[in-house]
Amino acid sequence: MACLRAKGATMAAMAGLALVGGCTARPAPLPRALPVTPPVLSVSGLERVLGATAAGLVALFGPPELDIREDQAVKLQFAGPICVLDAYLYRTRARGEPVVTYVDARQPDGRDIDRASCVAALAARHRPQGATRP
Repeated sequence: MACLRAKGATMAAMAGLALVGGCTARPAPLPRALPVTPPVLSVSGLERVLGATAAGLVALFGPPELDIREDQAVKLQFAGPICVLDAYLYRTRARGEPVVTYVDARQPDGRDIDRASCVAALAARHRPQGATRP
Protein backbone atom coordinates (compact mmCIF):
# COMPACT_ATOMS: atom_id res chain seq x y z
CA MET A 1 0.00 0.00 0.00
CA ALA A 2 2.81 2.40 0.85
CA CYS A 3 4.24 1.68 -2.57
CA LEU A 4 0.99 2.76 -4.22
CA ARG A 5 0.89 5.95 -2.17
CA ALA A 6 4.46 6.77 -3.16
CA LYS A 7 3.63 6.11 -6.81
CA GLY A 8 0.52 8.24 -6.53
CA ALA A 9 2.46 11.06 -4.91
CA THR A 10 5.12 10.85 -7.62
CA MET A 11 2.47 10.91 -10.37
CA ALA A 12 0.74 13.89 -8.76
CA ALA A 13 4.04 15.75 -8.51
CA MET A 14 4.83 15.05 -12.19
CA ALA A 15 1.37 16.20 -13.24
CA GLY A 16 1.82 19.38 -11.23
CA LEU A 17 5.18 20.06 -12.85
CA ALA A 18 3.67 19.53 -16.29
CA LEU A 19 0.96 22.09 -15.51
CA VAL A 20 3.49 24.58 -14.16
CA GLY A 21 5.72 24.03 -17.22
CA GLY A 22 2.96 25.47 -19.41
CA CYS A 23 3.11 28.73 -17.44
CA THR A 24 6.49 29.84 -18.78
CA ALA A 25 6.96 33.32 -20.17
CA ARG A 26 6.35 33.89 -23.85
CA PRO A 27 9.46 33.91 -26.02
CA ALA A 28 10.71 37.36 -26.93
CA PRO A 29 9.39 38.50 -30.31
CA LEU A 30 11.84 38.39 -33.16
CA PRO A 31 13.08 41.81 -34.26
CA ARG A 32 11.16 43.13 -37.25
CA ALA A 33 13.15 43.59 -40.41
CA LEU A 34 13.42 47.18 -41.52
CA PRO A 35 12.03 47.90 -44.97
CA VAL A 36 14.68 47.92 -47.66
CA THR A 37 14.89 51.18 -49.54
CA PRO A 38 15.67 50.67 -53.22
CA PRO A 39 18.85 52.35 -54.40
CA VAL A 40 18.41 55.78 -55.92
CA LEU A 41 19.46 55.73 -59.54
CA SER A 42 21.12 58.86 -60.79
CA VAL A 43 19.39 60.50 -63.72
CA SER A 44 22.10 63.08 -64.28
CA GLY A 45 23.04 63.01 -67.95
CA LEU A 46 19.86 61.15 -68.89
CA GLU A 47 17.68 64.23 -69.32
CA ARG A 48 17.72 63.86 -73.11
CA VAL A 49 16.25 60.35 -72.99
CA LEU A 50 14.01 60.09 -69.91
CA GLY A 51 10.55 61.22 -70.98
CA ALA A 52 11.44 61.05 -74.70
CA THR A 53 9.20 59.36 -77.25
CA ALA A 54 10.37 56.69 -79.69
CA ALA A 55 10.64 59.36 -82.39
CA GLY A 56 12.78 61.49 -80.08
CA LEU A 57 15.15 58.58 -79.48
CA VAL A 58 15.44 57.88 -83.21
CA ALA A 59 16.26 61.56 -83.81
CA LEU A 60 18.96 61.38 -81.12
CA PHE A 61 20.50 57.96 -81.84
CA GLY A 62 19.29 56.88 -85.29
CA PRO A 63 17.25 53.73 -85.95
CA PRO A 64 17.17 51.15 -83.14
CA GLU A 65 18.81 47.74 -83.43
CA LEU A 66 15.76 46.19 -81.75
CA ASP A 67 12.16 47.36 -81.49
CA ILE A 68 10.15 45.07 -79.21
CA ARG A 69 6.50 45.82 -78.45
CA GLU A 70 4.42 44.01 -75.82
CA ASP A 71 0.97 45.16 -74.70
CA GLN A 72 1.57 48.70 -73.42
CA ALA A 73 5.38 48.53 -73.32
CA VAL A 74 8.08 49.22 -75.91
CA LYS A 75 11.77 48.32 -75.66
CA LEU A 76 14.15 50.02 -78.06
CA GLN A 77 17.78 48.98 -78.20
CA PHE A 78 20.52 51.19 -79.60
CA ALA A 79 24.06 49.89 -80.03
CA GLY A 80 27.45 51.27 -80.92
CA PRO A 81 31.06 50.14 -80.55
CA ILE A 82 31.21 51.45 -76.96
CA CYS A 83 27.86 50.37 -75.50
CA VAL A 84 24.35 49.01 -75.83
CA LEU A 85 21.43 51.08 -74.52
CA ASP A 86 18.01 49.60 -73.74
CA ALA A 87 15.23 52.17 -73.45
CA TYR A 88 11.90 51.14 -71.93
CA LEU A 89 8.86 53.17 -72.93
CA TYR A 90 5.45 53.09 -71.24
CA ARG A 91 2.30 55.15 -71.52
CA THR A 92 2.20 57.58 -68.63
CA ARG A 93 -1.21 58.99 -69.56
CA ALA A 94 -4.31 57.06 -70.62
CA ARG A 95 -4.09 58.04 -74.29
CA GLY A 96 -0.60 59.45 -74.43
CA GLU A 97 2.29 58.23 -76.51
CA PRO A 98 4.73 55.88 -74.71
CA VAL A 99 7.74 57.69 -73.23
CA VAL A 100 11.04 56.49 -71.79
CA THR A 101 10.69 55.71 -68.10
CA TYR A 102 13.91 53.70 -67.64
CA VAL A 103 17.17 53.04 -69.49
CA ASP A 104 19.82 50.39 -68.96
CA ALA A 105 23.31 50.33 -70.46
CA ARG A 106 26.14 47.84 -70.83
CA GLN A 107 29.30 47.39 -72.84
CA PRO A 108 29.04 45.08 -75.88
CA ASP A 109 30.65 42.27 -73.83
CA GLY A 110 28.01 42.66 -71.08
CA ARG A 111 30.09 44.56 -68.51
CA ASP A 112 28.53 47.56 -66.77
CA ILE A 113 28.89 51.06 -68.14
CA ASP A 114 27.54 54.36 -66.87
CA ARG A 115 24.17 55.04 -68.50
CA ALA A 116 24.85 58.74 -69.11
CA SER A 117 28.20 57.92 -70.75
CA CYS A 118 26.47 55.47 -73.07
CA VAL A 119 23.82 58.06 -74.00
CA ALA A 120 26.56 60.60 -74.79
CA ALA A 121 28.57 58.09 -76.85
CA LEU A 122 25.57 56.97 -78.91
CA ALA A 123 24.37 60.54 -79.47
CA ALA A 124 27.86 61.68 -80.56
CA ARG A 125 28.10 58.74 -82.96
CA HIS A 126 24.81 59.67 -84.64
CA ARG A 127 25.36 63.45 -84.72
CA PRO A 128 26.22 64.65 -88.23
CA GLN A 129 29.74 66.06 -88.64
CA GLY A 130 29.89 69.76 -88.01
CA ALA A 131 26.73 69.73 -85.90
CA THR A 132 27.01 71.14 -82.42
CA ARG A 133 25.65 69.61 -79.26
CA PRO A 134 22.17 70.91 -78.30
